[in-house]
Amino acid sequence: MSEPSEWLIYRGIGEPHDGVPQLPPPPPWRDFSGGRGAPVDGGDSADRRLGIPGRIAEEHRPGAEELEMINAALYLRRPLLVTGDPGAGKSTLAHSVARELEFGKVLRWPIVSRSSLLDGLYHYDAIARLQDVQIASHTSADGGDGADSAQNVGSYIRLGPLGTALLPSDRPRVLLIDELDKSDIDLPNDLLNVLEEGEFAIPELERIVDRLPDGEADVLDHDGNKVRIKGGRVQCRAFPFVVLTSNGERDFPAPLMRRCIHLELDRPDHKRLAAFVKAHLGEEAARSSEDLITRFLERSRSELLATDQLLNAIYLTHAAAPAGRDRLADLLIQRLDRPR
Repeated sequence: MSEPSEWLIYRGIGEPHDGVPQLPPPPPWRDFSGGRGAPVDGGDSADRRLGIPGRIAEEHRPGAEELEMINAALYLRRPLLVTGDPGAGKSTLAHSVARELEFGKVLRWPIVSRSSLLDGLYHYDAIARLQDVQIASHTSADGGDGADSAQNVGSYIRLGPLGTALLPSDRPRVLLIDELDKSDIDLPNDLLNVLEEGEFAIPELERIVDRLPDGEADVLDHDGNKVRIKGGRVQCRAFPFVVLTSNGERDFPAPLMRRCIHLELDRPDHKRLAAFVKAHLGEEAARSSEDLITRFLERSRSELLATDQLLNAIYLTHAAAPAGRDRLADLLIQRLDRPR
């Protein structure tokens, strides 16, 4: 076992040194693909969720109830509301379904207290258009062709994750509306009509549809691709597989609940936690961390803990192998429900 100081990169000595090359490769769930070419099979976000390449999906077999609720949502074309403690695998479920059924990259909409329905549907950059109109008017005054036309309005519109999921296609996309319980009180009700009807209007296009070529306009989707909108409306063909996640911090209105299939995920047991560790860090790390997994499970009976904390602790104690392994693991796995 190495001395405690040997694994430290930042030492607090006040002297510059080039210690960064000593860092090991990042944990798989913090490994990003920027500059290494386009990720495949759902993107590097899916790999961070599922392990590389998707080993959680291979190692973990969902229980009968979990499988039944997922398939019920697929058959009925209804949103799946998944509740459970942090780290129970709610978001991972969406990525697992997308990978197995080849639905492409998961469209993720992370919810915060300021999130509105419009954020999920689309964004119209009115300021950018105003600036371009002003530039065009100056160009026209100087003798250039600066005329603004209705045809370029779509250049200022970008669909959000919900809007992109509702684009007409033969195969559904997976939409992850993450941590809906973080939203303000109105958002769950605001979602009802869009999720029920599978369509929405873009007023900025609707009001000028008679001035658009064939009533169509090109806009950007959430992935950055140009897509064509007809008649100023987006109408889905294959209803997306919508996963709404919640940590159970609040109740949702009855109208939303009756439109969803509800799945409650239990806390992971030892077998499932070992599968998480094996998927992300390999069999050796899982085998050498049996004691940390056992202690994590014992503490989780009376404390709110997250699987992410366990993975962080196992990675660091395995990669850096510092002395005082248990002490460091306890520092990283602190209860999330302790009084502040």
